[in-house]
Amino acid sequence: MSLDRSVVGREFAPVSLLVTRSRLQNFAKATGQSDPIYTDVDAAKQAGHRDLPVPPTFVFGIELEAPNPFAFLEDLGVDLRTVLHGEQQFDYPQMTYAGDELTASSRITDIYEKKGGLLEFIVKETTVTNQDGARVAVMRSATVVQHRPRKDT
Repeated sequence: MSLDRSVVGREFAPVSLLVTRSRLQNFAKATGQSDPIYTDVDAAKQAGHRDLPVPPTFVFGIELEAPNPFAFLEDLGVDLRTVLHGEQQFDYPQMTYAGDELTASSRITDIYEKKGGLLEFIVKETTVTNQDGARVAVMRSATVVQHRPRKDT
């Protein structure tokens, strides 16, 4: 089953998240960040930060706060058992810190196939802004949908 290419350009409801120190500290611990600027406010301030900085890849989790973060795939008729995370890219034009409220706004930017249609790639771009509307991150991800070859009957 081929994905409907007419969904390219579709935008999704924004998802917001208040970045707390405890959330950042837990994320840093879970991802093995050993630099104390990610867990100790004094160390962060001594390093020139206004508060705990957001560790790399933290912004990926903002959309996971949505009631159903995979609804866009279900809306496309994708069986979640056939999905792989294919690629992820991050750009950070501005630092983000504890106390910021971040909003992630996403849209599908491309759908393409490989292997004669056995693999389809859904490319999504997510722009993250802070409470002042400043762009603080842009993420690009590719989700791979695996299709099984048809058996002739």
